[in-house]
Amino acid sequence: MELDITDPYNVNENKRWFKKWWPEGVPYNTIFEEKSINELLDEQVMKYSDRNFIWFLDTWITYKQFQEYVKSLATGLMDLGVKKGDVVALHLPNCVQYIVSYFAITRIGAIASGINPTYQPIEILHQLEITRPKVLIVMDALYDSFIKPIIDDTNITSIISTNLADLTNIKGVKKAIGKFVKKIPSGKVDFPGTIKFNDLLKTEPKEFDIVIDVKTHPATYIMTGGTTGLPKAAILTHFNVVSNAIQCKLWLGGEKPGIGNIGILPLFHSFAHTVVMNTALAIGGWVMLFPTPPSQTELCEVIERLTCEEGLIYAGTEMLFKRLAELKNLKRRYPKVMGKLTLCISSAGPLHKQIRDDFIKNTGGRIVEGYGLSEASPAVSAGNLFGESPVGSIGMPFPGTQWGIWPVDDFSEGPICLGNPDDNKFGIENSGEICISGPQVMDRYLDNPNETEETLNNYNDKIWLLTGDIGFMNEDGTIEIRDRKKQVIKCKGYSVFPKEVEELLMKHPDITEAAVAGLPHEEFGEIVKAWVSISEDCNLSPQTIKEWAKKNMAPYKCPYSISIMGELPKNIIGKVQRRALQEADPLYKK
Repeated sequence: MELDITDPYNVNENKRWFKKWWPEGVPYNTIFEEKSINELLDEQVMKYSDRNFIWFLDTWITYKQFQEYVKSLATGLMDLGVKKGDVVALHLPNCVQYIVSYFAITRIGAIASGINPTYQPIEILHQLEITRPKVLIVMDALYDSFIKPIIDDTNITSIISTNLADLTNIKGVKKAIGKFVKKIPSGKVDFPGTIKFNDLLKTEPKEFDIVIDVKTHPATYIMTGGTTGLPKAAILTHFNVVSNAIQCKLWLGGEKPGIGNIGILPLFHSFAHTVVMNTALAIGGWVMLFPTPPSQTELCEVIERLTCEEGLIYAGTEMLFKRLAELKNLKRRYPKVMGKLTLCISSAGPLHKQIRDDFIKNTGGRIVEGYGLSEASPAVSAGNLFGESPVGSIGMPFPGTQWGIWPVDDFSEGPICLGNPDDNKFGIENSGEICISGPQVMDRYLDNPNETEETLNNYNDKIWLLTGDIGFMNEDGTIEIRDRKKQVIKCKGYSVFPKEVEELLMKHPDITEAAVAGLPHEEFGEIVKAWVSISEDCNLSPQTIKEWAKKNMAPYKCPYSISIMGELPKNIIGKVQRRALQEADPLYKK
């Protein structure tokens, strides 16, 4: 197929990043067809109908069976009154139901929005206030503790409940119980008129005449902190999510029927949403899905038991790869794992050279660092998986993606460096904000025009996403990240937004002020440190604040360390000086 040089996503093939490290066989550009995520599903089912698509709790589901589930659930949702443009929220761990629900929701033009299962009720309520779903699909074991306390404060009119074992074979579940979940948790959902997920799957499927403008219609709302650190919903259209899956497919070497994709990352997160779920579909592969993160020995045992002859894709954080790199006697204990982890991408923080080298040596696999953000669906770049790859950078932008460095405080000044042959502003002294353009860049933030205007900008008739990350371009066109403009804390592979934790802490009646920042930690990458002022005559201690935080925040957001102060330092306009507190801490490293 001949490329149209006027295509808005066509990248000048003289860019510097194409010259040295670019993977052989990966095209510089491609045509991004305008199709919905379910049109992509239907295409792949036509090709791979009888191949396996999902493995979960020792249960295999083929492409054809999966599509049948999707069509029945989509019809059931329509019968329930879900219409095009409605939002359906998913409060589920990784499970078959999550993926079936996502494709059923989007099939009828509704919008899927996943909720972090580790969120506490006040955090869930905040997301529901932003996305305003009418329907909630919930794991029964999670309802009583996390949804029931807030349900009366939401706009939800219908709840669909499911159990972890609903789409599994009983025999398979019995085998898997000891390995993954110890027991199958269950709970009562007493919301009036609650519908069983499996009952909806009995619905006779119908064909729908629903027209979706893939360039503008949302497929999903992904929660993100954006550039301010306050949670917002990034609107990802069908075109965004399909294009990004195609970009990932190309970067991984094209379609690879039968290849596995390890699904440990949570599906509500943009990383797993695309690089695990949608990429597995685009590549003709299958997802190895886990409801809770397995230990490294458990993961290796599963790989040993399953047929993984085509190899495995593994997208994760550096910590996951570090554990495999350090797993003793891996080659002797799990010989069938050796050489199977051929397409591994570490993201959500830097991949250190020593961990990369140890992982390759211990597993016989291949790993590179990648980069992305929710506003970019999220995949932006990665190293070369098929040849020599740069160390210390975030690699090269995916096909159809452009990037550049702009002045931190004024996009209108124009770019510092775009990777053109005649550019000369490279290196750390030419640092600025990393900006990207491509088909994966979100449509906008939901109901937040001011933040959208600050995050998306026009240059040379292209929309550019201001990432909030500070970095510089090397002469070979690769980019290195220096710092986080938005002060995101990267703890255990999660993004923790200081302002959100500060606001949550200040919901405690005796905390009057709070400042939060990240401090370096050898194992976790960074820890969350909080400095607080408290009311007079109260008996709060760092330990009691930690205990309160554990009840009201997701575990990775809870402060690891807390200092109680008389008054937090402020600047002339009264803004708390978070950076000053961070730099004065003994653990801080410049």
